[in-house]
Amino acid sequence: MLTDQWFVDTAKIVEPALEAVRSGRTKIMPPSGEKTYFNWLENIEPWCISRQIWWGHQVPVWYGPTLEFLSLQDLDEYASKGQRTGAMEFFCAPTASEALAKAKVFYGERFKEIRLVESQGALFAIKGDVLEIGRDPDVLDTWFSSGLWPIGTLGWPEDTPELKKYFPTSVLVTGFDIIFFWVARMMMMQLAVVGDIPFHTVYLHGLVRDAKGKKMSKSLGNVIDPLDIIDEYGADALRFANCAMASLGGVLKADTQRIAGYRNFGTKLWNATRFAEMNAALCRDIVGTDAGRMPDARHTVNRWIIGEVARARIAVDEALEAFRFNDAANTLYAFVWGKVCDWYVEFAKPLMDGDFANETRQTMAWVLDQCYILLHPIMPFITEELWALTGERQKMLVHADWPTYGAEIIDETADAEINWVIRLIEEIRSARTQMRVPVGLKLPMILTALDDKGRDALARNRAIIDRLARIDGLTEGAAPKGAITIPVEGGSFALPLEGVIDLAAEKSRLSKSLEKLEKDMGGLRGRLDNPKFVASAPEEVIAETRDNLALNEDEAMKLKAALARLAEAV
Repeated sequence: MLTDQWFVDTAKIVEPALEAVRSGRTKIMPPSGEKTYFNWLENIEPWCISRQIWWGHQVPVWYGPTLEFLSLQDLDEYASKGQRTGAMEFFCAPTASEALAKAKVFYGERFKEIRLVESQGALFAIKGDVLEIGRDPDVLDTWFSSGLWPIGTLGWPEDTPELKKYFPTSVLVTGFDIIFFWVARMMMMQLAVVGDIPFHTVYLHGLVRDAKGKKMSKSLGNVIDPLDIIDEYGADALRFANCAMASLGGVLKADTQRIAGYRNFGTKLWNATRFAEMNAALCRDIVGTDAGRMPDARHTVNRWIIGEVARARIAVDEALEAFRFNDAANTLYAFVWGKVCDWYVEFAKPLMDGDFANETRQTMAWVLDQCYILLHPIMPFITEELWALTGERQKMLVHADWPTYGAEIIDETADAEINWVIRLIEEIRSARTQMRVPVGLKLPMILTALDDKGRDALARNRAIIDRLARIDGLTEGAAPKGAITIPVEGGSFALPLEGVIDLAAEKSRLSKSLEKLEKDMGGLRGRLDNPKFVASAPEEVIAETRDNLALNEDEAMKLKAALARLAEAV
């Protein structure tokens, strides 16, 4: 049924909203969101803001008779009628009292009394010399009401302290699918009502989909309940997974395997804290107060990890400033798991006894505190718990100061030395894995060539290298037959494998594996090069094919590197 509706003539208020984004006063990220914003506002139509539903903000309009209607002879007949006709005058005002005042001015002395009533069928009624004006029963469009959110939540139309302090707001975080429903309307309405932009930045996040990138649907049965995920993996793991996938303009694929991996990440941090506690690195007298004091470290390992903390802090701040939340999460993952839990904890073990024991304990306590602080915005629950358990804190972690240290605490010399050690250990471990050397077997190593800088680093970190790379003795000389080369900056080493593995059989195995892998890659490339496949296959199938090809290409590179090592040994 066609009925009368209320409209906003958007052409009169749209230009300031367009100009605010064109001029850069308000920035939309990613920039692709601006295209949607401009396309909708530049082609805007009058906006119907009235709805015939039960709940909402009631349209601020009251009705009375027109002066022409009042000139009719038989007004009693209309007392029981009140349907909208051309015989109605409307009074639009922010409040009922203002609407009543408008009506009194309009009608002058025509009525002895004018009063407001709740609309019950008739929108107005004349009872002798009394006029009853009723309010329009329609309510405002949801997006009209929510379009006033930035000021409406701060006490507007009153000039409140909250409005003065918090408006304009700073950053709006929302989904890209409601740019025209909500973002554009907030821009138009705030600029029209209070003459200012509602926020300086709009960050458009991706939508959560299933593990294959499909939109969640009850009919497809691929809906994931976040409460079930939290029950199984924890809120921190779910938060970290969402953050790690929140690339600008990307899609968040809710993969439970990935969420489980981030739960393991939290366990890794917990275990590192437990190790420090067992080695007296988290005693109350060491940690003391909030975030402790940066230790004055002398040992190369401790100076190195302090510099790594600074690098992580700088990278996280840069990522957060640019709204690259996935980069912030991935930086923290690589730092906490890779640098702290995997490398520093292992490097610190032999230092817990000896001249550098107290310094190492202080450094480990400080490093773990920085891990809690930097991770807290993404994983607030486990970090708050560990913060409380590991020291006499003056305040909760949520209130702790964000660190400000930077490149000034990076020791380039220590950084170069320890990274050289790490690369050597990784090369040895990689070679052992490629050659399928038994995990627990210790191997002798031969130094074939090394510059003075490398020899100094080797001498200072020999115990660490021997233990983590499972090396049993180091000699210097030429590589014997059956040895594989371990390249390193400034020189090379060799691992004798004669009698340890069957070199010929290993070469045959690797060659067959590479041959099969290249055949599989050929099939995958053929599918992706086929225009019919790309045009007709579902998007998630194409993405899965590309991912499989990338994984196979990576594996093929490793097999080729292993075969190259064997070619030198045979």
